[in-house]
Amino acid sequence: MAQVEKRGGLLRKSSASKKPLKEKVVLMYDEIFMTEDPSKCSPRFWEELFLMKVNLEYLEGKLESLDGEELMKIKDNINCLFQHCIQALGEEHPIRVVNALQNLMESLDSLLCAEGSESLKSLCLKLLLCLVTVTDNISQNTILEYVMINSIFEAILQILSHPPSRREHGYDAVVLLALLVNYRKYESVNPYIVKLSIVDDEATLNGMGLVIAQALSEYNRQYKDKEEEHQSGFFSALTNMVGSMFIADAHEKISVQTNEAILLALYEAVHLNRNFITVLAQSHPEMGLVTTPVSPAPTTPVTPLGTTPPSSDDEHRLHSGKLCLIILTCIAEDQYANAFLHDDNMNFRVNLHRMPMRHRKKAADKNLPCRPLVCAVLDLMVEFIVTHMMKEFPMDLYIRCIQVVHKLLCYQKKCRVRLHYTWRELWSALINLLKFLMSNETVLLAKHNIFTLALMIVNLFNMFITYGDTFLPTPSSYDELYYEIIRMHQSFDNLYSMVLRLSTNAGQWKEAASKVTHALVNIRAIINHFNPKIESYAAVNHISQLSEEQVLEVVRANYDTLTLKLQDGLDQYERYSEQHKEAAFFKELVRSISTNVRRNLAFHTLSQEVLLKEFSTIS
Repeated sequence: MAQVEKRGGLLRKSSASKKPLKEKVVLMYDEIFMTEDPSKCSPRFWEELFLMKVNLEYLEGKLESLDGEELMKIKDNINCLFQHCIQALGEEHPIRVVNALQNLMESLDSLLCAEGSESLKSLCLKLLLCLVTVTDNISQNTILEYVMINSIFEAILQILSHPPSRREHGYDAVVLLALLVNYRKYESVNPYIVKLSIVDDEATLNGMGLVIAQALSEYNRQYKDKEEEHQSGFFSALTNMVGSMFIADAHEKISVQTNEAILLALYEAVHLNRNFITVLAQSHPEMGLVTTPVSPAPTTPVTPLGTTPPSSDDEHRLHSGKLCLIILTCIAEDQYANAFLHDDNMNFRVNLHRMPMRHRKKAADKNLPCRPLVCAVLDLMVEFIVTHMMKEFPMDLYIRCIQVVHKLLCYQKKCRVRLHYTWRELWSALINLLKFLMSNETVLLAKHNIFTLALMIVNLFNMFITYGDTFLPTPSSYDELYYEIIRMHQSFDNLYSMVLRLSTNAGQWKEAASKVTHALVNIRAIINHFNPKIESYAAVNHISQLSEEQVLEVVRANYDTLTLKLQDGLDQYERYSEQHKEAAFFKELVRSISTNVRRNLAFHTLSQEVLLKEFSTIS
């Protein structure tokens, strides 16, 4: 019995000392991480490898355990793994394709993070862009499931945070990230969206901002080369995109290819990551920019109704212009961004290019005032308003433009920011837009509900009337508002007549026109209160035409007897929502970007065969 127990004890000891056997795939991985070619003794090595179930945990551990020097010693084997992964993607056997994809993603991640050849990293990014843009609709690209599971997000961030890599590969990395963020973003949890939203590393965010800034500046440079030499900056470079996306008239078209991929990357960063807003407040010495941003702005003159409509080339410009205004909308809603934009201690000289028009001279570039950046944004919105009243009326863009102004005013009212801005230029632009809508009522109503835009414009004036004492810089600014309303009273009278006519009919515009009728109540009260007093003053003093100062004197003397109605909700707005209102736009935009990226890759002859050849010849 004792012998049996002893024998049993020996058996138990022997079993306990035996090491667990490694999986065959793990043994094969070990061979790859040796200096010898694993296929030298096993000709079917690679064929068998892709039939094995991938052990990602072990493969990741092996890759992470290597330093740069060790990785260089086995780079030939890593290149072979990479090459055979690509080859296996073309096979019919589904197991090999799946395993190849998983091995490929691990290899790409490791190569992008290693201190290896820059040309190798470039080819990795190009290959990833090829994989992502295989289909126009990237959400139908099943390959991307493996890119979601085997994330390369950290590798992209490493490229953006490391200056040498960023200079070489930053553009491709940013475009790749923008595309990956849009994979099935409305259907499931996209890990790239989650990770991008929480990035707080300053070097990474600044790196991303720098890449975007350089791309926008390059767009400005190309555009300006076709017109005249001009400097460019980061924040104002974005504002230039809003206007210059549109054509001039048929004889003055300036054709520069829009960069929707970079704009999409900027949008995703601004929309998803609150920390990214901080990069808008910084200059980038690597670009060699001056410390005060300088940039052109809208570049499209008025195209009167009845002229030749825009060509098909302008569809991309319209989409890019819309995206720019969406970006500005996100910025105008952000508390931190507004604090920076309105900071009176952060002043900039921003030279917005103003299109020469018949009724105005081109402004001189010299002696630009130093002002908070919000002044440049407001200038841009004013410029957009006065330069896009054309046959193919961009109603959607006008609505977004007015929304940006409204949101900035809401911030100023809430925080009692008294911005020293020439508000009269905005008021004049808004009134001219109302006149355009009325002058072209029949043509525009055939395509648009112009009363939505008219109501927004009228309510901007109501914002100034009701809350102007909280954010207008001086009491005289408030006086000037009343003067402008009185001076242009005919336009408001005509608008009232138009909406009253349509609101009393049983047509499709009855309800929309009625809203404008009610919104005009205070503007009409001002006109009806002050006009008789101005006429009386002129009659008593025997003056045929009063000066501005005389009108203002009458206004100041008669404020006390003016009765206005309190209007609710003027300082409220619906926050921007992509999924509920813009999903269709972004799906189409990403489809267009995917097509363009694939076309550019093909143009540079980066086909699968060339990639294989390049990888196989890297020493």
